[in-house]
Amino acid sequence: MNTIQLGNQQAGNGNPVFIIAEIGINHQGDVNIAHELVKTAKKCGANAVKFQKRSISRILTKEGLEMPYDNRNSFGKTYGEHKKALELSDSDFQALNTYCRDLDIIFSASGWDEESIDFLDELDVPFFKITSADMTNFPLLSHTAQKDKPMIMSTGMANMEMVKSAYSLVQSINTQIAILQCTSTYPSAFSELHLNVLKTYMKEFPDAVIGLSTHDSGIAIGLVGYVLGARILEKHFTLNRASKGTDHAFSLEKPGLQKIIRDLKRARVTLGDGV
Repeated sequence: MNTIQLGNQQAGNGNPVFIIAEIGINHQGDVNIAHELVKTAKKCGANAVKFQKRSISRILTKEGLEMPYDNRNSFGKTYGEHKKALELSDSDFQALNTYCRDLDIIFSASGWDEESIDFLDELDVPFFKITSADMTNFPLLSHTAQKDKPMIMSTGMANMEMVKSAYSLVQSINTQIAILQCTSTYPSAFSELHLNVLKTYMKEFPDAVIGLSTHDSGIAIGLVGYVLGARILEKHFTLNRASKGTDHAFSLEKPGLQKIIRDLKRARVTLGDGV
């Protein structure tokens, strides 16, 4: 397994697990909540926080934008209104990027379209995150790879041929790659996680850093992933699991994030050097 440089830190061989606190849309469209999430993630010991950046009109069809979306987690009458309500502004992202630098925690975001990738590049993010939904979005993969920064790719919803094709495309342009095993159910049943895929990825992609993006409702699976070879862990994070929104229920609160980071540090020490 290789190493990649993520900001001022390395991930991969011989390094501690790189912890990404996935804030996603758990800020509920409120930049003040976003700031509080960043501050709390830093206190817990996370290496990076991650948001999501989209151009709503680019990633949704007209039908998708106008689709009724009336439920207890809705922030708008239509799905388009709901998604727009959960988007932070460009100035919010700029402020959060500055705030992260002041706190010495890495700011990152998933870019869901080319315009968002360009915007994040202008913010000088140290790496790009590719969502599971974009593993077959070759134009976006190619556009992102040409930025010549490390790319972390989640592989939920993809079969092995899709992962191989995405990896081959990116590697022909940019060799700074991490591949995350991911199950795209929210929350994931434990029987759906298939953590031995980590071993498969390590064998199939020996030049990539292998990691885990998991949506289970606990802290044990990250530790298992580490023992199996994961050197990047992405886990959703919230201030309150009971908050309005679809992602809070399977996210970690502060005590959970603190414990999983603590346990991963202990695990690295306890494994020793094999002698």
